Amino acid sequence: MMKTIILKNRPEGKPTVSNFEFLTEDKEITINTGEILLEAAYVSVDPYLRGRMSDAKSYVPSFELNKPVQSGVVAKVIASKNDNFKEGDFVSGLLNWQTQQVSNGEGLLKVDGSKAPLSTYLGVLGMTGLTAYLGLNQIGKPVAGETIVVSGAAGAVGSIVGQIAKIMGLTVIGIAGTDEKIEMLKTKFGFDAGINYNTSKDINADIKKTAPNGVDIYFDNVGGPISDAVLFNINRFARIIICGAISVYNETELPTSLSVQPFLVKNSALMQGFIVSNYADKFPEAMQNLSGWLKEGKLTYTETIVEGFDNIPNAFIDLFEGKNKGKMIVKI
Repeated sequence: MMKTIILKNRPEGKPTVSNFEFLTEDKEITINTGEILLEAAYVSVDPYLRGRMSDAKSYVPSFELNKPVQSGVVAKVIASKNDNFKEGDFVSGLLNWQTQQVSNGEGLLKVDGSKAPLSTYLGVLGMTGLTAYLGLNQIGKPVAGETIVVSGAAGAVGSIVGQIAKIMGLTVIGIAGTDEKIEMLKTKFGFDAGINYNTSKDINADIKKTAPNGVDIYFDNVGGPISDAVLFNINRFARIIICGAISVYNETELPTSLSVQPFLVKNSALMQGFIVSNYADKFPEAMQNLSGWLKEGKLTYTETIVEGFDNIPNAFIDLFEGKNKGKMIVKI
């Protein structure tokens, strides 16, 4: 029996379970020469998927209505007629939200659960880790002794960014939404300080207090008022890395924000957005460093694992409530 989750209608504002529909088919799946049959093991849910659920022009095509939703998936090969894959192999790649599916193997990467837990290939050793490493290094160009502020710091990307920055000798300040997350940033991930944006009465002042020498690099995962506050504290030649803007993804009206130009001009600062595929040629270098640090114990990670295929939509929606610590993954 194969289950599929399709996009039934496009969300208006925050996504709800009613935007999705579950289909069940009770039929035997056959494969042809060159194909493999996959069974989902772990499914990644990520904030950027919200953009693909709208029909607005973006850097990736929108999801089609009444078609399966896709995201990063680790799957097991349960049958193969492809010489590059054998039964029992595990692969990762962009796949449908389906319990089982057929693939020709293109775009799939073999992963080894004996070297690292399979879920890490969706997180610290997957696109999450690559995004953190490449955004920080290619745009942030960190220098030992500098100060970095990371928003969404307890999330999948932010928690890795902060650790890499510490490895590189920076002072690291994280912004997150609960005292528990702030404590985790400091004790588990080695951040120097944290700011709870839900209890802070003045984020601008709190940044100034925790970063008395100013902010040299800002890794932005959230956008909105939090990012506005950081601008008041940037140093000359600061680098502002725009990775995401989860605070405004569900807005139905154009949000108002500060005009960034005066801050950038006054400080000769750089602000640059990116997607990880911009730096595909750097993936091998990034993976070598990430896997090395993980093996050496210099890099750790946290995951929020939800169990059950039927819970994929709820896990995705929970991202916008900040219910995840680190990478949000659904175990099938």
